[in-house]
Amino acid sequence: MTEALNRLSTRLHDQSVRFVAPMEDRVRSLLLFWTIVVALICLARILFPVTPADSLASMLVLFVPHALILASPFFAYWTANALFPRGVDFAQPDIRLALYGKWRALDALSVRRHPAFGPVGIMASLLLGMLLNVPVRTAEFMAAVPAMTGSAPQWGQMIYMAMSADLILMNFLYTLCFFMALRGMPFFPRLLLLTWGIDLVSQLMLADYLSGAPYLPQSVAAAIQPLLDSNIKKVCISALVWLPYLILSERVNVTYRWRQSA
Repeated sequence: MTEALNRLSTRLHDQSVRFVAPMEDRVRSLLLFWTIVVALICLARILFPVTPADSLASMLVLFVPHALILASPFFAYWTANALFPRGVDFAQPDIRLALYGKWRALDALSVRRHPAFGPVGIMASLLLGMLLNVPVRTAEFMAAVPAMTGSAPQWGQMIYMAMSADLILMNFLYTLCFFMALRGMPFFPRLLLLTWGIDLVSQLMLADYLSGAPYLPQSVAAAIQPLLDSNIKKVCISALVWLPYLILSERVNVTYRWRQSA
């Protein structure tokens, strides 16, 4: 039984390595695929909006959010390359927030040689989850929120603009978290925790903001509410599952905090 579990563990670890190792080299291909698919969806929505555009300003209300949704992962990629380029080691933060447990500090060379170094194993599942979160939330937005121009009713414009802004921000943050994790950036656990907090607060603020939209049809409110509820549940489940791992995992502490169990 123990031998079978060891074989399974080794196979899963090898699979995670095969997933993570070439990821940096596949980024441009992934971004190209994202561009083609999302651009086609956005084009269809722009060509066939729920409300027709009656002016240039009205058309911009329709076009700009879609353009920013398409570009949001690119903004995160460019930010990652500017702030923490690939292959660069960064100094550890002066103040530790993860204080639980007994740990021994490691230097840069010891960290690289440590068997628990690198975003593989269970950590690869977290990377995959952050990466998939972007297309999944984008697909949910495209399905639930109609494309509207400046000629739409006020409640329609409020929904469209607020939900678009939320999607753009969260796509940017989750993509940035992905690159921080992939490149071993020490501040990755903190940014992911902050992103979860922003995501949760954002959904609550959206619910409160949209509830005040004038003359909001009940059928529209009923369609939007499940999307907000789903996002809140996903954030809470992610934090509940992954926060203990981010604090206690030997791999996380070696890779991002440069320390091992004392």
